[in-house]
Amino acid sequence: MRDLTMSDELLTIRCRENGPFVLPAKFVLVDHLGNAFPLPVGKENVALCRCGASKNKPFCDGSHKTCGFDGAQTAPVSAQSASDA
Repeated sequence: MRDLTMSDELLTIRCRENGPFVLPAKFVLVDHLGNAFPLPVGKENVALCRCGASKNKPFCDGSHKTCGFDGAQTAPVSAQSASDA
């Protein structure tokens, strides 16, 4: 097994119940033309809109709380994760 380098680190994106995707602010987000969106300064994590109602897309502005967004899906429980519990 080879050692992981910084570029090989696994990025974890948390899917908040009825809310945004939340991920560590160590990434570059580009539009369809390749232009980078400026990430919020001084934040350890960034929330990306999942409901489509944010006025600050692609970032979350909390609109999911009032637009009736239903995003409570959960990932399937695998045999591996069940044995880790």
